Amino acid sequence: MVVLASNSPRRKELLRLICPSFEIEPADIDESVDKNLPLDKMPENLALRKALAVHQKHPDDIVLGCDTGVFIDNMMIGKPSSDKAAFEILKILSGKTHRVITGCAILKGEQKITFSQVTEVEFYPLTDEEIWDYIATGEPDDKAGAYGIQGKGALLVKQIRGDYNNVVGLPLSLLYRKLREVL
Repeated sequence: MVVLASNSPRRKELLRLICPSFEIEPADIDESVDKNLPLDKMPENLALRKALAVHQKHPDDIVLGCDTGVFIDNMMIGKPSSDKAAFEILKILSGKTHRVITGCAILKGEQKITFSQVTEVEFYPLTDEEIWDYIATGEPDDKAGAYGIQGKGALLVKQIRGDYNNVVGLPLSLLYRKLREVL
């Protein structure tokens, strides 16, 4: 059995495309990041920590942990804590290219596979009015980078280089190949 260490509706929807049957067991861990790690390794490290926490409860199953981060100008942008924070984040991303990195960890018995996928996303220059209109949709809540590319957030995006599903929260094609290694 595959166990997804996440309660993300987007990850559940995507995982169903490659694994019709799985269980959900969100990891209950401290999600603060290790500041000593290189920025691009933070999502993978957090994904591994989530998978390890759930693997303790499901040692005989395949456990999948994931984490997605948004990065620009040598900083990691998390989820907004308020509408004001969402505005500040979207203002930073406006007219620029940022990287979305999803880290994954697959654990099965003693096997451990970790990997990351990087996608570059370029935003159109956004007016303050466009940003506030988008925030009013409620989409920025609980999303790294304060946007959801699978919804109205797509209207902010000028172009994308890489795996679209990675920006949604799961590098689907790469994950499919990695899961085949342990199934």
